[in-house]
This record gives sequence, structure tokens and C-alpha cells, in this order.
Amino acid sequence: MTAHPYTLLDVFTDTPLSGNPLAVVGEADGLDPATMLAFARETKLSETTFVQTPTVQGADYRNRIWDMRAELPFAGHPSLGTAVAVARARGDRSVRYVQQTPAGLQPVEVEVTGDGLRAHASMLQEPAELLHEVDPAVALEAVGLDAGDGHPELPVQFVSTGVHQLIVPVRDAEVLSRPVPDWAALQRLLDPEGAIVLYLAWCDPEAGVAITRSFTPSPEMGEDPATGSAVGPLAAYLARRTGCRRIDVRQGLEMGRPSRLLAEVESDDAGGLIIRVSGDAVVVIDGTVHL
Repeated sequence: MTAHPYTLLDVFTDTPLSGNPLAVVGEADGLDPATMLAFARETKLSETTFVQTPTVQGADYRNRIWDMRAELPFAGHPSLGTAVAVARARGDRSVRYVQQTPAGLQPVEVEVTGDGLRAHASMLQEPAELLHEVDPAVALEAVGLDAGDGHPELPVQFVSTGVHQLIVPVRDAEVLSRPVPDWAALQRLLDPEGAIVLYLAWCDPEAGVAITRSFTPSPEMGEDPATGSAVGPLAAYLARRTGCRRIDVRQGLEMGRPSRLLAEVESDDAGGLIIRVSGDAVVVIDGTVHL
């Protein structure tokens, strides 16, 4: 066994024990994939990350992101939270990094504040891809809702800014109090697309606000309290469908883990939509793990 620095953060919040928890293992070059998966399952969090030496030019570190089933090509709160952990480990208070993930190279900015236990981070996600649409009745049925609960004008669509997510707009905020996930149906819907979550969203594009709920395809992982890799696709979707350029999202309310996620269009040119996702993070635990 070897010792590795360990940080537990709550991301997309400035209040401990809210937002989305993230475990970060540093100095992880010597860990093999089986050990990383086993430790991710040990934490029982939606994601656990491992910081390694980059293997491509232009990256400051390699971010290996694991849920309890497999390694992910990209994820949102693990990107922001890991950047905060790296900044604290390196003694950087205001810094811009480039992280390496299987999805590509993503610029991440970090501002560590106060006593060093809080930070604000933002990142540019991968160029948005608006993919195929899905029968809304099928998507809504997977979370125990009726076709009439869907938005009357906005379609259900897979969207990616690094990993596929299923964006499911609903007609009003009240709908978000009633989902009952069917895990087998969610797996059938999401797994073939490599999608991480079904993202239910009530949106007011004119006000630039949204309330969301995020369901993974696994009963073991369940509902996610803050999904940065889905709020980027939601922002891209709304930019294309409604012209909304900035969205302030509340998530995790029903779980007792209130979260706030911000997403805005950074650029929109021939290269496609580039979305910046930002939020706060707070450190809960610093320690050492032996793996």
C-alpha cells in the first residue's frame, strides 16, 4: 500500500454538507484501474477522482473520474472540485489549469478564498453537440411521469458537452415533485447512448433560471444532487432552442442537498457552442488514504 493525499469537497455550494460531494485522491500515478474503481465503490459517492501526471502536451494534470460502475470520459462537479483540490495542494490561490480527461483538454479556473477551505471554480466544457431527439412519453415514463408532464414546445434531446446527457424539459416546476425512477427503464434509455443522467428541467429562459432533477441509470447511485456535465448541455440546448445565453440552476432541493450551478455561452461561432460552467466548492475533509 502507498499513502495518497485525500480531499473531500462539497461542490456547487458554499455550505458544507450540501451540494454534491466529491472524493479526490492525489498523487495517484501508481494506482491501477481496478484499485480506482474499488475505491470509488468504497466512497459510495456519485464520483471519485484520481489526480495523475498528464500524458498529453498542454495539460497540467490528468483527471481520472470514476463513478461506482466505470471510468467516465468527463464530468462536471469532479472537474471543478478536482481543480480546487489541485490548487490547494500546489499552493495556488488564483490559477488557470488545463485538465486532461478522455473527452479532451478542458481549461479550469480556480479562486481559493479566505481560510483556503472555500473556492470558486469555472471551466470551459467541450463543444456542444445537439444529438437526436427522443419520444417524450418514453423519457418521462422512465421517471414515473406522464407525457402531459413534458414541456408543450421543447423536445426531449440527447446533448453533450463532453458526455451525453438526456435533457427532458417539463411544463412547470410542480412536476419536479413527482418523479419515481424506474431504474431498469433508465438503463435501457441511457446506457446505449453512454449518457450519465436523465436531466429533468423546468426552465424560464426569459429570466435565465431553472430548477432541475438528475437521475442516473443505476439504483446504487440514484439521484445526483448537482450535475455540472448536464447543466452545460442544458445551457447549450436552451441557447439553440430559446436564445437564452445564461442559466442559473437550482438542483438537489428534494434531496436536502441544495446546489447552485451557473452556465453561460462563452462563444458561439463556426466551432459551435462553448459553455462555461461555474460554481462554489467547500472543503470538508483533508486526510490520507492508503491504497
